[in-house]
Amino acid sequence: MRLTSRTRYALVAITDVAIRGTYGPITLSSISKRHSISISYLDMLFGALRRAGLVVSTRGPGGGYTLARSASDITVADIAEAFEQKKTGPPATDHGAMSEQQGAMTHELWLAFNQTVEDFLKSVTLADLVKQALAAGLVSVENSVSAPAPRRQQALPKRLMPREGVPNSVFELGSILELK
Repeated sequence: MRLTSRTRYALVAITDVAIRGTYGPITLSSISKRHSISISYLDMLFGALRRAGLVVSTRGPGGGYTLARSASDITVADIAEAFEQKKTGPPATDHGAMSEQQGAMTHELWLAFNQTVEDFLKSVTLADLVKQALAAGLVSVENSVSAPAPRRQQALPKRLMPREGVPNSVFELGSILELK
């Protein structure tokens, strides 16, 4: 399995969603600002993540992306497979660098290496990446919450306080006048 910069950026972006998406969808523009990744590139990444069933998109105001499954159920291998083409058959040889016979001599080595890398990527979950980011201080817990701050209750000025026996709407006034 080859790992390219697409996979690296996708790991950063989906980890951001896992950290901050607890209270609702995360927008691409907020990820773009935090990690200096263009919105058009993020759009391409999240399209692939959505097709792989790793994220869910929500349209409209308050929309964005959330995880499709729990962070502990998504592995780094799942994310990498959304972007990397898994080639079947023997690994390709660079014809300019070595002969087919020379490539065949190390074929088993590279197969074992690729299997070891794939096994490792399957053992690391998105939840592990979140824990590492929080433990390393890369993200503070205060910054991870994207929920709106609760509104403070303010006391109404005396002139706006409802008074006893006085209707508080036109409909109530009409019903009072109708009774008389």
